[in-house]
Amino acid sequence: MISYRELSMEEAELIAQIDRSEYIEKVYRVEEGTVREIQAGHECAAWDEHHLEELKARYREQLRGGGYAYGAFDGSRLAGFGVLGYKFRGQDLNQLQVDLMYVSRAYRRQGIGRTIMNELKREAISRGAEYLYVSSTETQSAVHFYTHCGSRLTAEVDEELYQLEPEDIHMVIKL
Repeated sequence: MISYRELSMEEAELIAQIDRSEYIEKVYRVEEGTVREIQAGHECAAWDEHHLEELKARYREQLRGGGYAYGAFDGSRLAGFGVLGYKFRGQDLNQLQVDLMYVSRAYRRQGIGRTIMNELKREAISRGAEYLYVSSTETQSAVHFYTHCGSRLTAEVDEELYQLEPEDIHMVIKL
């Protein structure tokens, strides 16, 4: 049985329990305001140590600033988690970013990601946000997930986030 709860700063180490691997059939690119589908056909491996340390640092940075982390557990094992950024974004400063969002391979398509997203939405609303900003990896699975959660391409790309990950698909979700 899956249980859910807020995560603490110290639980950044649990990210290592997430199996982010997946078969990537398609990826997307945004060109002139439209999304173009590209065949990929390759396996994405689990995290290497360097990438894992970067993710832990991002997690800690967001929580240090006042962000929010929420996780799903199968017993004591982290099955999925999401992190809501602390910094308001957008021209009207009415957007909070979904900075990290992962569900382990064995736990996907069970509603865990949607439950985590719903909690991040609830928390963002309680903080006064009107939108969630999503800088999604370009994979079909990620883009479809966020689309099913109500996202659409943003008309106002956050330049800071774009510079960090220019291949990402930048979207917003109206809260």
